[in-house]
Amino acid sequence: MPDLSAFPITQKWPAQHPDRLQLYSLPTPNGVKVSIALEETGLPYEVHRVAFDQNDQMSPAFLSLNPNNKIPAILDPNGPDGKPLALFESGAILVYLAAKTGQLMPTDDAARYETLQWVMFQMGGIGPMFGQLGFFHKFAGKDFEDKRPRDRYVAESKRLLGVLEQRLAARAWIMGEDYGIADIAIFPWVRNLVGFYGARDIVGFDSFPAVQRVLDAFVARPAVARGLNIPPAP
Repeated sequence: MPDLSAFPITQKWPAQHPDRLQLYSLPTPNGVKVSIALEETGLPYEVHRVAFDQNDQMSPAFLSLNPNNKIPAILDPNGPDGKPLALFESGAILVYLAAKTGQLMPTDDAARYETLQWVMFQMGGIGPMFGQLGFFHKFAGKDFEDKRPRDRYVAESKRLLGVLEQRLAARAWIMGEDYGIADIAIFPWVRNLVGFYGARDIVGFDSFPAVQRVLDAFVARPAVARGLNIPPAP
C-alpha cells in the first residue's frame, strides 16, 4: 500500500484509498476537466472537495500541493518510476493522465503536438477570456458604469468562438474523428459561458452552430455527465 504521509495535504484530506489517484477539486470549468478525464479513462481515483467558502484553497495543507492556491490538483501514488507525483494546473494534469493511460491523445507525434496546441489555446485564451467576461457580465463587474472592459472581453470571446467554429465546421471533434483532451479542456468553458455565465446572447452564440453541435455531443457523453458533478455538492 502506498505511503502518502510525506504529503501534508493528506493530513487535511486523509486518503481512504491511498492506492488510488487523489483529486482535490470543485466542479468548476477547470476542475471538471480532470474529473471528466478520469471518468473517461476509468482510472481509479478518490476525490476531495476543496471548499472555497471555507478558504480551503488557502490552507497550508493545500498550498503544500499547489502554491498557486487553485484547483484542481492531484496526488498520484503511482507516478513515474512508481513514485508518488503531485501536480497542479489542469492542462498539465490532462496531459499527464493521457500519457499515463495511453488514452485521449494521439500516438502520432505530429497529431500529439497539434492536440497540445489546442490545449494551450484553451489555457491561454478561452479560459482567461471567458472567465473575465463572466466577471463583467454576471458578477460584480456588471455594475461598473464603464462598459469598455466588458465589451473588450465580449469581443475577444466572440473571436475565440469564431476560431472554434472554423476548426469544427468539418470535424466531429477538435482533432477530427477522435475525441480527446483538447475537447475536455475546451468544452467545459464553452458550457460555462452560455450556461452559468448566461452570456449566450451577448456573444451571439447562435452564430456558432458547429460549436453548439460539438458542445451538445460533449455533454451527452456519460463520462462527461458524471464528471461535471464531481465532487458532488455537500
